[in-house]
Amino acid sequence: MRTVARTLMIQGTASAVGKSLLVTALCRIFHRDGLRVAPFKAQNLSLNSWVTADGLEIGRAQAVQAEAAGIEPLVEMNPILLKPEAGMRAQAVVMGKPLCSFEWREYRERRNEFIEVIERSLARLRQEYEVIVIEGAGSPAEINLNEYDIVNMHVARLADAPVLLVGDIDRGGVFAQLVGTMELLAPDDRERVAGFLINKFRGERSLLTPALDFLTNRYQIPVLGVVPFVDRLQIADEDSVGLESRSRRSAKSSAELDIAVIRLPLISNFDDFLPLERESGVRLRYVTNAQDVIHADLAVIPGSKSTVSDLEWMRREGIAAAIVSRAVANRPVLGICAGCQMLGESIQDPHGVESNLAEVNGLGLLGIVTNFGSSKRTARVRAEIAGRSFLADKLDHVTIEGYEIHMGLTTRRGDASPCFTVVSRNGETVATPDGAISRGGAVVGTMLHGIFANEAMRAALLAGLWSMRGMIGRARDSGGWTQDSEYDRLAEIVRENTNLAAIRQIAGI
Repeated sequence: MRTVARTLMIQGTASAVGKSLLVTALCRIFHRDGLRVAPFKAQNLSLNSWVTADGLEIGRAQAVQAEAAGIEPLVEMNPILLKPEAGMRAQAVVMGKPLCSFEWREYRERRNEFIEVIERSLARLRQEYEVIVIEGAGSPAEINLNEYDIVNMHVARLADAPVLLVGDIDRGGVFAQLVGTMELLAPDDRERVAGFLINKFRGERSLLTPALDFLTNRYQIPVLGVVPFVDRLQIADEDSVGLESRSRRSAKSSAELDIAVIRLPLISNFDDFLPLERESGVRLRYVTNAQDVIHADLAVIPGSKSTVSDLEWMRREGIAAAIVSRAVANRPVLGICAGCQMLGESIQDPHGVESNLAEVNGLGLLGIVTNFGSSKRTARVRAEIAGRSFLADKLDHVTIEGYEIHMGLTTRRGDASPCFTVVSRNGETVATPDGAISRGGAVVGTMLHGIFANEAMRAALLAGLWSMRGMIGRARDSGGWTQDSEYDRLAEIVRENTNLAAIRQIAGI
């Protein structure tokens, strides 16, 4: 008879303290140690998402954690995903499918329904794995929200999970954060906290000794590790808080390609560009200034959860005009998903799916029209190049992998050429044209995410951009990087800087 999995929960003093990456590291460590381990996060608030093998949408962080654990992501690992929208609303994705768009009051009223979904999901995972590493959200000490909690101490109680409390020392005030969190927890919840972790430390560890001793003496709880700041970690972020630290701030060099990704207010799935960041000779930045857009070698409009409001923001900031100027000058522009929709002729929303505007003009650079409907497409895809452009001028007979997550239907008009042909969707053979290419090939739009994770696609893009610089045949050096090696790098850093034996004992492993 299979025993129910052991559980361990990582909670934090705030958002962006490193909970997701520490769960990723522990999943990798336990996997390397021969355990069947899986991640779990009851509710995720994020615009970075992923598509499971059966076409269901979950938070990107849980997909990363599953990959680090050596398993295929399942929808039960993140049964509730909240995707912020314009106007203080959010889309609720429940068990991988969009349920509704709501405000806080409406969400609160469905709490019991969501709790049942969480309980079923966690129970299934505990039957199939030996260890479940659970991630909390934000802080467990939001006393104004504790009554409605379904992701922090509620889950710890449900899973009977010991809690490790994480604080981010890089932002300052970590000991006040840890003490404040402990003081605000209810006594029973405080008893669940079995250890502290200090994250993102830069400096000499011995300098922390008096403060670490204070924590241990005050709460009779050990400090189980001081994890150093990991520079340029190439693992997908859960949300956009970390974008600035990932952007290179060095001055533009003739030895680098300058790729400017527009940091939209509701930017989503920006991990599309993570593979480009690790390329030697590439300076990838997330920008909000029109001048940065004008002078880059490539300007990219990424995905967004609110196409219309982010397009209007680009117009107000002068970025839309800068994109049009690039197109007129035959300088490359790429739009992905919502970015592709913005480049088209119009965005039609007669049913008010995304905004209260029935129709909005796009930038008019691609011969496509988008019509928002109530259905959402989430799919893993395979695709082939269908047209010539800077994106893949000489990439023939190569199949790439990617995924689709979008509302609405985007169709071409007139003689607009498609960018890709989707040949497989969720394992089923299809022949569906995707995106569009402008007449001169300088403007390209695609609805496919994840295309730059394909080595051939990435190499073709960079070769095309260097060719525009007059530097044909420039060598690339990835330094032997693989995603597995990055998971291993993170895991070893965490292993070396934590008391892993004590953590295993706390979790009953």
